[in-house]
This record gives sequence, structure tokens and C-alpha cells, in this order.
Amino acid sequence: MSTHVLRCGDIPVPIALASLPTTQTDRVPDVAVIDELLPVLAADSLPRLIVLGADASLAAVLTHLMRTERLHVEVGFVPVETTYASRVYQTATGNAAAKIALDGRAIETPLIRDDTGTVLVGRASITGVDGAKLEGEAYVDDTLLFTGTVTTMLISPTMTMPGVRARVRKGMRKRTWVSGRAAQLGTPGGVVTRDGITTERTVPRSTFYRFEHPWLLVR
Repeated sequence: MSTHVLRCGDIPVPIALASLPTTQTDRVPDVAVIDELLPVLAADSLPRLIVLGADASLAAVLTHLMRTERLHVEVGFVPVETTYASRVYQTATGNAAAKIALDGRAIETPLIRDDTGTVLVGRASITGVDGAKLEGEAYVDDTLLFTGTVTTMLISPTMTMPGVRARVRKGMRKRTWVSGRAAQLGTPGGVVTRDGITTERTVPRSTFYRFEHPWLLVR
């Protein structure tokens, strides 16, 4: 097995990963850096890439693997602290997560993407412009999530089928998660934040859905 570490940002390397070949990149990995690693991983029949970083780091790697049709690469996730994705995928943190990423087994896991072709691994939130309330109508599959005005719409992957779940905040109240294959929103104007990164443009609609192929999560 060929195992390589992608260190995303200036974060400490756990002891369990210290002896492995490591490539340094930004917190949100540069696509060119990932491309340089792919031939190295392709030389092995069981390639494994360990992403040492934040939710946005993992999301960027999976987005590129999806777009380049390389979802056969096993991916381990090692966050330094608890994140939304570490909770979803139960990866632990720090050196404990590193040991899982090294010794664990890869399992097929639903891959959630949106209509921009970007993968979601932890949490997405949608609000109105400049943090205002969100107006519109949203469904999870055929179930109406809300119509009218809410504070925020939240979307998250699930580790098992059907793959995605969503709920809304209305005032200080959080409503129950609704699970399905896809969560869809229509709105006069929404601002999407995916895994901590906020889009610059407002959108009239947003859809998060389970991709046709899973990704290989090491657990």
C-alpha cells in the first residue's frame, strides 16, 4: 500500500504520521499540488492519501478526486481538533485520528456534492444577504423542509444512506433533521457557506445531493 500525507496549512504533524512521505500545501489545497501526488498514488494498487487539515482541506481533496474520476483512492482524515466532518465520519482527532487513518479499513461512504460541483464534508449553511433571514422554499427529496422565512438552512452529509440531511433554524429554535438523497432550496437570494468557506455571490437556488459514486473513507 502506498500512503502519503497531505499537510494542509501550518498545523502540527501527529507522531504516528511523522515517518510518512508528506507534501505541504495551503489550508485549502492547491489543485496543482494534488495533481503532483496523483501519479505517485497511481503507482500502487491500493493508494491511500491522508489529509491532515480542516474540513475545507478534505472537501477540496475530494472535490478534485471526484472531478478527475479518482475516487478509488482511499482517504484518511486527520483534523487537529473536533470539526463537523470529524463528528459526521467519527474519525477522532490528532494522533488518535492518525492511527485510524494508517491502520483503518476503507469503507464506501456517500459523497455529497452541490450544484457547483463542490463536495461537502461537514456543514453548509445558507442565509439571506449580509446575514439576513433566508426567504424561500426548501425540500429534502419530497418532504417540505420550510416555506417562507427562516434564520438559516443547514445541510450536512451522513455516513450512511441516504446521504444528506437538512434542517432550519427559526429564531433560536433548531428544528429536526430531515434525511434524504437531496436537499433543494429556491430563494430570492441566498449566501452559501460550505465547510467554513463563504461564496462571494448570492444564489437563487442551491442543491446538495448524493453523488452517484461513493468515496473511500478510512475508519
